[in-house]
Amino acid sequence: MINSKRLADGFTELVQIDSISKKEKAVAQVLEKQLTRMGATVTYDQAQKKIGGDCSNLVAKFNGSVDAAPIFLCGHMDTVEPGEGIKVVFENNVFKSDGTTILGSDDKSAIAIIMEVMETILENNIPHPPVEVIFTVCEEIGLLGAKFFDYSLMDARFGYILDSTDTQGIVTRAPAANKITLKVHGKAAHAGAMPENGIDAIAVASSAISKLSLGRIDEETTCNLGTIKGGVATNIVPEYVEINGEARSHDPVKLQTITDTIVNTFMDTAKSFEDGSGFPKIEADVELDFPNTQIPEDHKVVTLARQAAEKLGLSMDCKTIGGGADANIFFGKGIIAGVLGTGMTDVHTLNESIRLEDMVTTSNLVLEILKIHAAGGAH
Repeated sequence: MINSKRLADGFTELVQIDSISKKEKAVAQVLEKQLTRMGATVTYDQAQKKIGGDCSNLVAKFNGSVDAAPIFLCGHMDTVEPGEGIKVVFENNVFKSDGTTILGSDDKSAIAIIMEVMETILENNIPHPPVEVIFTVCEEIGLLGAKFFDYSLMDARFGYILDSTDTQGIVTRAPAANKITLKVHGKAAHAGAMPENGIDAIAVASSAISKLSLGRIDEETTCNLGTIKGGVATNIVPEYVEINGEARSHDPVKLQTITDTIVNTFMDTAKSFEDGSGFPKIEADVELDFPNTQIPEDHKVVTLARQAAEKLGLSMDCKTIGGGADANIFFGKGIIAGVLGTGMTDVHTLNESIRLEDMVTTSNLVLEILKIHAAGGAH
């Protein structure tokens, strides 16, 4: 029942509307018009005021035709750069850009699929539960739309976010992450005339970093120091360095342990450089970037997807990933979001592509999920 031509046309239209992070208004207005035509009640939250972009998160509610618990479908409207002036090339049933930009299938393939599923349901009078469609902003720059989403606008407590690659997988485990900022305060001095009067903040930071194990810590845990900046001139002993990094783990205890190790190593190293003046000093700021996701395999969000996949002759494997997504933020609010794939490949590169066949597969999967849920399946 999925109309593949309509899906292809909808996807092409969407990706050719510029919507890099903080500039999603144009695509949101198109979606609002289409959703309203389809009979949904469309609202926006107030995320724009906190994020500083030109648009807030969009919420569209479709009334159900059967008495069933509401379910949500979600994708994000923003794309990474270079994502302006996208020109779609469609050859051999594969979508690509012209090579000068990304394609934008991350995550406009999700939006096109969700819109096509709802069109199919409505035009064929398919029994369906109440469906809440949520299109977030600024996912690509820190999950900001989800972080500042007004969850009071949702009634659904479970659903699906379409923001992965594998069309026969559902992401059920993703790590939590801490942002770590370390500020090293040393003492400035003339590097040629009186270097002994200074305390080299770069040297302190380098010594601390050399004592750390970075990268893959174990199968559940990673950490990385990604940026370092400091110093003002070659003839001045640097008095300030700032290091920004992260730690991730599927295990909250391990996350805390690796975070503490990084911070304490900097603190202890600074003590070894002290000269009685109270310097060097370390400022450490740790912020939870996103919580972990851990969905039991017997949860309805998983069993529904597996039942739907089986009916379509597909498999549905539970996946563990190392990255974060809007689903992590939803999970932290007590809302269960299984992440489904749309088939997008080489995302965030000029080689990004997606097959129409894969988008149709995911459309059929989502449609089947809604049908089974409406019929009272996967209790």
